[in-house]
Amino acid sequence: MSYLDKRLKDFSIMELVLIGLVAALGVATKPIVVPLVHIITGPLFIPGGAVAGGFYMLWIVLGAGIIKRRGAGTLIALTQALLVVVMGIYGTHGIVSILTYTLPGMAVDLVFLFSRNKVYTPLHYFLAGGLANLTGTLSVNWVFFQLPWIPLLLSLSVSLLSGGLGGLIAYQLAKRFESLHLLKKRRQ
Repeated sequence: MSYLDKRLKDFSIMELVLIGLVAALGVATKPIVVPLVHIITGPLFIPGGAVAGGFYMLWIVLGAGIIKRRGAGTLIALTQALLVVVMGIYGTHGIVSILTYTLPGMAVDLVFLFSRNKVYTPLHYFLAGGLANLTGTLSVNWVFFQLPWIPLLLSLSVSLLSGGLGGLIAYQLAKRFESLHLLKKRRQ
C-alpha cells in the first residue's frame, strides 16, 4: 500500500467528493476572474494572478477549512493541478502546473496546523488565503516571470492582501456550510 493510499483512507467519501468539488470550482473560477482582473492590473504591470488569486485560492482554503484534516489543502490543490494538466486548460504552464498549483495548498495546510483542536479563526483563514496566494504568485514568478525586485515586492504585497481577503470570504462560507451539518464529526 502506497503512502497516497494510506493518506486517502483518512478521508471519508463525502470529504473526497468535497475535495473534488472545491477543486473543480477553483479551476472553473480562474478563467472567469483572471480576464476581469487583468483590465485593472494590466496597466499597473501587476500580474493579474496576484489579485485574482485571492478569488480562486479561496476554494482551497474553504475546502481545507471545512474538512479539517491534515493534507486536505494539498490534496485539493493537487487535484486542481491534475485537472489543469489532464484537461490542458492552461497550456502555457504545462506540467509545471503540478508545482505551481500544489504549493499553495501546502501553504494552507501549514497555516491550519497552527490551531487548537482544529478550531479555525478568521485569522487562520486570512493567513491561509494570503500565504496560499503569496506562494502561488512567488512560484509562478520564479518559474515564468522573473520580475525585478520592486515589481515583485508589489505583486507579493497585493497577492498577500488579495489572498487574505479571499480567505475571509472562505471563512464566511465555511461557517454557513458547517451550519448545514453535512459532514459527520469523526473522532479525531
